[in-house]
Amino acid sequence: MAVKIIVACGSGVATSQTVASKVNRMLKEKKVDAVVEAVDLKSVERYMAGSAAYITIVKNAKEYPIPVINGIAFLTGVGKDQEFEKLLKAIEDYKKKN
Repeated sequence: MAVKIIVACGSGVATSQTVASKVNRMLKEKKVDAVVEAVDLKSVERYMAGSAAYITIVKNAKEYPIPVINGIAFLTGVGKDQEFEKLLKAIEDYKKKN
């Protein structure tokens, strides 16, 4: 079963969809069995359970029970590789626990 990753922006439409498709493509290239799902910011909490990581597009000081990845890096390309490595580690850790 594929590991779930959530990505959220303010509306859950344009930006998060863009990041989700970019990250999905990167994961497929690495042959990682994971699915990135775009959700709106208001419903992020509902999707946390069962997710390996949360890719955020907005600045957020809130603490979450799962690793938080900087989604802006996937939009701009700045720091993208480092954030992708963090995501791969989060997926590995999640698989070990579950």
